[in-house]
Amino acid sequence: MLKVYAYSGCSTCRTALKFLKERKVPHEVLAIRETPPTRAELKRMLAVYGGDIRRLFNTSGQDYRALGLGPKLDTMGVDEALGLLAANGNLVKRPFVVLKDGGLVGFKLEEWGRFVG
Repeated sequence: MLKVYAYSGCSTCRTALKFLKERKVPHEVLAIRETPPTRAELKRMLAVYGGDIRRLFNTSGQDYRALGLGPKLDTMGVDEALGLLAANGNLVKRPFVVLKDGGLVGFKLEEWGRFVG
């Protein structure tokens, strides 16, 4: 079963969840703000995206801007970045989907279609 971290106020998350429902893909939804992905899940997703930590951040979010993370990410260590993400679900790009052999961040129809049909 897929584990989908989402935020109910996010239109992209709603679109992704509708996609899953229409295709009858079993999934569990977790509130990303209250229950951010674990450090292990974030680390696994970082590997999926070739070590590009920026891909895991919600770069258009208020928390990201308030913390001034844009210029800091280039010099921030991976452990520190993963710690921030694990502690604050608002910083995580959503939806964040944990698959058996990988995962997905954000919603791109063709990418999701390859993984969840």
